[in-house]
Amino acid sequence: MLLIECPWCGPRAETEFSCGGEADIARPLDTDKLTDKEWGDYLFMRKNSRGVHREQWMHAQGCRRWFKAQRDTVSYEIQGYETFERPLLAMDSTDANAQDKAHEGKAP
Repeated sequence: MLLIECPWCGPRAETEFSCGGEADIARPLDTDKLTDKEWGDYLFMRKNSRGVHREQWMHAQGCRRWFKAQRDTVSYEIQGYETFERPLLAMDSTDANAQDKAHEGKAP
């Protein structure tokens, strides 16, 4: 079973989460001018790449908040998490407090 760390609730079983698919997909600005093919590509076509991939996840059976995870699709290793308010936090960070202070614009 995959253990996913919710940025708010901590580590939880994969069964508590719902995957929202590929992250960082930009919505077309003027959808009225898109052809049916272009609109269909935006809605349904995804990279499905092998290796490191960014995904959206929701803690459905917990806080019900969305976040992004960077995951290796080969090993299933989750390399970091990102909320929509904060940039990517690496799992192997040696000093989380320094990251927090850097994010707030303070010296570590």
